[in-house]
Amino acid sequence: MTMTTVNSQGQQSLAEASGQVQVGNGAVGKTLDGRVKGLAACACLMAQGDLERLEPAIKMALDNGVTINELKEAFSQLYAYTGFPRSLNALGVLSKVLESSVGSGDGSRWQEGKPWVRPKEWDDAKKAYELGVKNQTQVSGRPFNYDFSPQDDYYLKAHLFGDIFASDQLTAADREIVTVAALSGLGKVAPQLAAHKRGAVNMGNSQETVDEVCAWLCQEGYTLSSAWPVGEPNTAFAQYFIGNSYLAVLDKSGLCNVTFEPGCRNNWHVHHGAVQVLICVSGRGWYQEWGKEPVELKPGVTIAVPEGVKHWHGAARDSWMQHLTYHTNVQQGSSNEWMEPVGDDEYPRH
Repeated sequence: MTMTTVNSQGQQSLAEASGQVQVGNGAVGKTLDGRVKGLAACACLMAQGDLERLEPAIKMALDNGVTINELKEAFSQLYAYTGFPRSLNALGVLSKVLESSVGSGDGSRWQEGKPWVRPKEWDDAKKAYELGVKNQTQVSGRPFNYDFSPQDDYYLKAHLFGDIFASDQLTAADREIVTVAALSGLGKVAPQLAAHKRGAVNMGNSQETVDEVCAWLCQEGYTLSSAWPVGEPNTAFAQYFIGNSYLAVLDKSGLCNVTFEPGCRNNWHVHHGAVQVLICVSGRGWYQEWGKEPVELKPGVTIAVPEGVKHWHGAARDSWMQHLTYHTNVQQGSSNEWMEPVGDDEYPRH
């Protein structure tokens, strides 16, 4: 195997091209503490309805100081953005995690948090509305009235920014981090995400923190924020993949972008009469040759797959991954030989 890591200029250009954000010296998320990362990861995965990845994220959040009651509050708040089904499902996963920790000792270090108290605004609709107006004005940076739909205008003021924000389990700054993370995971809500990124600063977060939350979610593969096209479902080769992948043909020379959902990988295979080049541009994944240790794929990592070598590549279990691919040194009669799937025992655990 020939593996080259591009120089710092190349890494920066690839990161920029794939939509990743680099802060300061190029490190992403270095100023974020474990608690903020825990809240953000849980909110993002809850919004996607990804219950399988949510379970370890909840444990990570609890291990890093997020309290049980804070997670309950975050998942409850987010019903207003993602709907009751995903809110209730996330609360169900939290309950499952807590139940499984009984007797195992896993939850002995987890904090319950301050007791939940019924907000007094719930008993006075006028006070809830007034609180909502105040909070919405602060989030928006100006008075906000949605005259086009008086119903939604009332719901936003009286319920979301009134009733929900009235609980003291999360600070206003935490609530906006949770919202930004959820909208990042939800996708196709760019206007709302942009508004809440500004609102997160208005509610007490630094701009650096907000930018790093979004960059960290992308870097860790919780979201796929990329300038490279995802393309269409890779139906032509789906029989050779575990999980879902997407293919975007970029030019007539055969340059393609392949997008792998978390946990997706292709079968072991061999390229006969050609060298395949892989350039990871987003997320995190793995490349492995037969009989050798897996090599981690991160943006900027380039691999030339030798002709005739049995190998596989795909996303990490908990991360999206995109790589560009093309063939070089192509000989007449070149072909691909697809082989057995990559079993769970071979697939890296992290």
